[in-house]
Amino acid sequence: MTPTSVDAREFTISASDKTTVTIDHAGGGVLPAATCLWLLAGEQVGRVAFRADGEILVLPVNYVLDGDAIAFRTATGSKLAAALEEDAVGFEVDGHDPVARAGWSVLINGRAAAVNDPQTLSRLEKTGLAPWADRIAHPHWVRILPESMTGRVVAHS
Repeated sequence: MTPTSVDAREFTISASDKTTVTIDHAGGGVLPAATCLWLLAGEQVGRVAFRADGEILVLPVNYVLDGDAIAFRTATGSKLAAALEEDAVGFEVDGHDPVARAGWSVLINGRAAAVNDPQTLSRLEKTGLAPWADRIAHPHWVRILPESMTGRVVAHS
């Protein structure tokens, strides 16, 4: 999904939906939470950032939106370890229109949590989300529980 047109004062997400944004100190637009969630729901791939072995890792994952949480499948490894420890994580998704030199970005900061609840697991399984990286099994679900969410739009007047 890419914006049909982008204006710093009136961000057009689709031909029929306009969201008025506040302009920040750098001239970019600040998106409201409802618009951020709408944008997240329309995408499939984001990047999860977390600390592992003293370094910051940023890895792509395909995901689903589960309420206001991000959910993705993972194998045993660093992403699952972060979830089991309920570490702080970041999750970012963006879109752009290179012709218009415009785009948007949504950033969620929160906690990763392994999903163990049978009802939640059942609900997530019904989404049909299958990991794109399929050389090994990804039997575990992780949810990112948001503590903050920010969205920005960059456009030219």
